[in-house]
Amino acid sequence: MKVPLAVAAAVLLFGSAQLHAQGAQGRGGGPPQTGQAAARMDLTGYWVSLVTEDWLWRMITPPKGDLASIPLNAAGTQAAGMWDLAKDNASGDQCKAYGAAAVMRIPGRLHITWQDANTLKIETDAGKQTRLLYFNGTGTQPAARSLQGFSVASWETGGVGGGGGGFGSFAAGTGGGLKAVTTQLSPGYLRKNGVPYSQNAVVTEYFDRHTDFGSEWFTVTTIVEDPQYLVQPFITSTHFKKEPDAAKWSPMGCHTDPPRTDKPLVN
Repeated sequence: MKVPLAVAAAVLLFGSAQLHAQGAQGRGGGPPQTGQAAARMDLTGYWVSLVTEDWLWRMITPPKGDLASIPLNAAGTQAAGMWDLAKDNASGDQCKAYGAAAVMRIPGRLHITWQDANTLKIETDAGKQTRLLYFNGTGTQPAARSLQGFSVASWETGGVGGGGGGFGSFAAGTGGGLKAVTTQLSPGYLRKNGVPYSQNAVVTEYFDRHTDFGSEWFTVTTIVEDPQYLVQPFITSTHFKKEPDAAKWSPMGCHTDPPRTDKPLVN
């Protein structure tokens, strides 16, 4: 008996949906795989950032009012103009440039481990910060906002929405990438010279591991959206190279050098 085309299509769609549901639940219809078991790549280990762009804004504290390349609105520009390093130091706010929206851009090293099967832990030696990325709905929403906020993570297959990949590449690795969305942030700085982001900011990151120049790397594409201070998303791409061990791991507290004294650039 010939099966009508519409019926055949419905059967195929139903079968595809069943397979997708089984994959999400894990083998045998059990609970979903843990974040660690479902990992599309291995980000654990020690990594060092390579400053391949924005050297003057990352390696040295820019002058007050240097807002180059950051899409601030009028309120953001005004807030940046009120920055006072001495005031931050006196009030204990030295770490405002080390929040989740900016800490990956600060030159230094990372130590990445699995805290548990559904929590990826990222430690920075610059500022001694700890980020926790939660998979599968785990983690508890914090009662108060914080520099690192609350990060929800998921593994993605195929192309990475944020444009990850190796140097000069806009395609994810063959295994897919890691996506993390961070909210519940306390106000902080996109740069050490007081360029602000507010508690309303949402940070979306795409991590992609790749091999280039005979070494192992990962690239994180960071998208900061902040309706209070930005007119459009602020997007950066930061590279990290794998290190063999912890020999160069040297955590230090939050610190901001006095700003450069050259003429500020216009936004």
